[in-house]
Amino acid sequence: MTDSNKVSQMVWDQVQSRSSSGNHPLVSGHPNRPIPKLMVCSILFVSLTYLLYTLKLLTTSAQQTFNHTPFTSYLRRSTSFTSAPLILNQTAVTAPPHHGGRDVREKQKVVMQMEQAPPKPKPTEIHDVVFGIAASSKLWQQRKEYIKIWYKPNQMRGVVWLDDRVKYSAQDNRTLPPFRVSSDTSKFPYTNRKGHRSAIRISRIVTETLRMKMDNVRWFVMGDDDTVFITANLVRILRKYDHTQYYYIGSLSESHIQNIFFSYGMAYGGGGFAISYPLAKALAKMQDRCIQRYPSLYGSDDRMQACMAELGVPLTKELGFHQYDVYGNLFGLLAAHPVTPLVSLHHLDVVEPIFPNVSRVQALQRLMLPTKLDSSGIMQQSICYDKTKSWTISVSWGFAVQVFRGIFSPREIEMPSRTFLNWYKRADYTAYAFNTRPVSRNPCQKPFVFYMSSVRMDSELNKTVSEYERHHVPHPLCRWKMANPNELETVIVHKKPDPHLWDRSARKNCCRAMESKERRRMVIDVGVCKDGERQCKWGKPRYLHRLCKKVQLHTILDLHLAWEQCF
Repeated sequence: MTDSNKVSQMVWDQVQSRSSSGNHPLVSGHPNRPIPKLMVCSILFVSLTYLLYTLKLLTTSAQQTFNHTPFTSYLRRSTSFTSAPLILNQTAVTAPPHHGGRDVREKQKVVMQMEQAPPKPKPTEIHDVVFGIAASSKLWQQRKEYIKIWYKPNQMRGVVWLDDRVKYSAQDNRTLPPFRVSSDTSKFPYTNRKGHRSAIRISRIVTETLRMKMDNVRWFVMGDDDTVFITANLVRILRKYDHTQYYYIGSLSESHIQNIFFSYGMAYGGGGFAISYPLAKALAKMQDRCIQRYPSLYGSDDRMQACMAELGVPLTKELGFHQYDVYGNLFGLLAAHPVTPLVSLHHLDVVEPIFPNVSRVQALQRLMLPTKLDSSGIMQQSICYDKTKSWTISVSWGFAVQVFRGIFSPREIEMPSRTFLNWYKRADYTAYAFNTRPVSRNPCQKPFVFYMSSVRMDSELNKTVSEYERHHVPHPLCRWKMANPNELETVIVHKKPDPHLWDRSARKNCCRAMESKERRRMVIDVGVCKDGERQCKWGKPRYLHRLCKKVQLHTILDLHLAWEQCF
């Protein structure tokens, strides 16, 4: 056995003897042997140094990277096992960075959401719209004047689609859209005996316009060459809808029979309709095959609706598109326009001029004057009362004012009077897809009509001032003992422009009869209704019941009107 082995055996024997006695721990050696105690102290020193260094490192990292949520959570868990003084001290140091980190994290989260969210699209403007105008070469020289009234070449885009080439003068090039000749449609079958096969050509206008590959198009708007658009209101309507989705927007015919013959789910092309760009692309892919399947249909708009039905897209109805399948005078329809923006007027060749004693084109040019000042309010009806004179007043702003003797309810005045005939030229009040009221036979109930003659902007009042002149027609003798509107010659209407009228819920404006120093002039103020203000705020004249007893009632109609007036 070597010396080292002897030493090891001696140490082992000594350890066993002391361990068995239980007087000293195993790690305790002889006073003359300091090596085990030194090792224990070294281990404790190194462990404590490592713990302190780790805590300091963690605290420093938390201060520098406090926005790292997982690491901060781990720091909270690790410090929960330390002594109470250490916890308090650490909390005092790390609390401010923690609260600041929450604010920074929230701000960074908002910034990241803004960066990730797609930018909000800009509102639709008129240059995002492309017009496809269906025209006939035979009627072009006459009807191109309608297009010049509303089309602005430097602001709008459009194409006139003709069946044959026409002469374009230098002025036409400056004031009209460019024209194209529609492609040949002789390959498509057409079997309707009452119609014309040009309907196939017109039904493909949207598709052919799409294939011209214009940039930045949101909407295609279809119309006829005898259609006039109020383009500012058209844009207001289109802004309500998402142009990236499938939309087919238009309106019905005024004729109940027309809607039955064709469809109550069809947009009539003369009044105009709008198709979103994605829907136009989908239509272009299948329209030719779709047309092949419907050779017996009459017109272009019912072919369009048939294809929309195959695509599963219903009509989105907007009442401001007007087909005007009527004859005669449009006064009753325009003077009681529905509470919606006026978008289009059609069939201008078959109705009388909307203003008397001028041509059709001149009348439409006059209508465009108030649209330049307040397009949202054009044709909007307001109803008010002159209680001192017992008059009912109806204002169709920018068009006409009516003054009635007596008190009529708003429910009656807002119904169009039958100044027009049905599309089938019959005086049938059941032939319309809306309520109408008859033209009064009682001479005292015939309205006094004042047509707009001029309009201007008053910069001091910040209001439009429109003037309406009396339309002189014979009025039968009336024996009612009340103020006679026959003395009036002029009506002045003050109205503040309201471009955000259609951003609110639909409601008629209110009007108020103002005092006037001139006996032959009436002044009316039109504007947004105040709180509690109503269209029917009137007082019953005390003598009206006695007056009605003297009224001679000839028909049931007169009885109804007198009842409304007297009670």
